[in-house]
Amino acid sequence: MVLSAPIRVAFRRVSGMRAFSTSRAVADNLSFQVFGPENEQAMRKPIVFLHGLFGSKQNNRSISRVLARDLKCQIYTVDLRNHGHSFHSTEHNYTAMAEDVEEFIDQQKLGQCVLIGHSMGAKAAMTVALRSPSLVSALIPVDNAPVSAPLKGDFGAYIRGMEHIEAERVMSQSSADKILQDYEESLPIRQFILTNLVRDEDGTMKFRIPVSVLGEALSEMSDFPYRDPSSVTYNGPTLFVRGTKSRYVGEETVPAIRRFFPRAQIVDVEAGHWLISENPESFRQAVVKFLTESS
Repeated sequence: MVLSAPIRVAFRRVSGMRAFSTSRAVADNLSFQVFGPENEQAMRKPIVFLHGLFGSKQNNRSISRVLARDLKCQIYTVDLRNHGHSFHSTEHNYTAMAEDVEEFIDQQKLGQCVLIGHSMGAKAAMTVALRSPSLVSALIPVDNAPVSAPLKGDFGAYIRGMEHIEAERVMSQSSADKILQDYEESLPIRQFILTNLVRDEDGTMKFRIPVSVLGEALSEMSDFPYRDPSSVTYNGPTLFVRGTKSRYVGEETVPAIRRFFPRAQIVDVEAGHWLISENPESFRQAVVKFLTESS
């Protein structure tokens, strides 16, 4: 049985159109939020926006509002499984996430849509495009490549830090941050991780994501479900956006990109791995230019 929480709708005026933001949480399914003009006023195919590991749909709210305004389309920001307000499952890999997204597109009757995904979401989006190309009108993977490679960064340390926080049964976010400092020096990264912290019924802080499940899935997150580009390709318009200070999409990954995605373009944004938040204007310009020219 699928239950849906109350829908919250906030209206605002944008360029003479009534634009809206809708947030809906659906038990046993993907939680999502919608930005942009109402259906009958949308001028382009909808966009489905997928976040990265430990992220949520909230990460992409600001950029989605701007892109919805500029492109005059609806943008669906989605919580992938085991993230945000979506369901938890012991299975966490790109094939499972792709199946979730395909079902979401079908349930929302989106038809063909643009997929944008960052990091983990980029690999999930690429997997959808390769599995079900008829669902994807254009693809924008952000700072990840269709290759199996070790995760860059200290995701294992983040998992240990989160487990430590839960074991200590802390009562405040500041106490959690103090513990996390032993695992990550960067304040912005700590703040990002702690967006997942919520208060339990007994007053202690816990993570809304299943920490142990995601810890066991880290090897799956470094993988990519396809190995042979001769057997599967996505021939639609594709834009790989990579950070100039990031190591996720190095030149060694370009041959695989070209083989899996023959129409791929690559654009560099002056930023690190978190380029959407680090340099949102350059990201916005790249996406708008690409989708305007490819539509």
